[in-house]
Amino acid sequence: MLAIVDYDAGNLRSVQRACAEVGVTSTVTSIPNRIRDAERVIFPGVGAAGPAMRSIQHSGMDSALVDVFDSGRPLLGICMGLQICLDYSEEDDTPTLGIVSGKVLKFNLNDPRLKIPHMGWNNVRVVRDHPVMRSIEECSEFYFVHAYYPRPMQADHVVAVSAYEREFCSAVGFKNFVGTQFHPEKSGRAGLELLERFVEWDGHLA
Repeated sequence: MLAIVDYDAGNLRSVQRACAEVGVTSTVTSIPNRIRDAERVIFPGVGAAGPAMRSIQHSGMDSALVDVFDSGRPLLGICMGLQICLDYSEEDDTPTLGIVSGKVLKFNLNDPRLKIPHMGWNNVRVVRDHPVMRSIEECSEFYFVHAYYPRPMQADHVVAVSAYEREFCSAVGFKNFVGTQFHPEKSGRAGLELLERFVEWDGHLA
């Protein structure tokens, strides 16, 4: 069973529909033990880091997500779900789960023509081999909506990069965790292929 984490952060049904498109039945849940019992977990989200962390802490989903990671089962973070899996977010000065060492930083842009949040389609360039990212072809574009971006402490945890004035990390991989700053569920065929890779992934990097 694939569990989609529900912490009142929107876009859950679009993730569930995308999973159905690739032939996977999923359940949307906010119950920690259902998350712990899942074969694999998708942690999606939009919104702000502070309220998101308070929500998962209040429900006990924070420890459930860490337990899933510690168990070695595949865990996918999308947008806010990726950001919360690092150590700390500048948004709301928020300590986060610490599954991956690193920080989430706000875009600090010099070009006044570029708007924050970064919104729309952008190229994703894979820089490190990862089983979930092998469907991404050169110059593939995915859909983004974000004002903050992840900066892992270890360079080899950066799986893909994109550019918005300057290059930033747009996908992270560490052990059985993989995270995308972009939204696969809103990214057409390329996004569905990535989700298909995830549901086939056993959590190992080989």
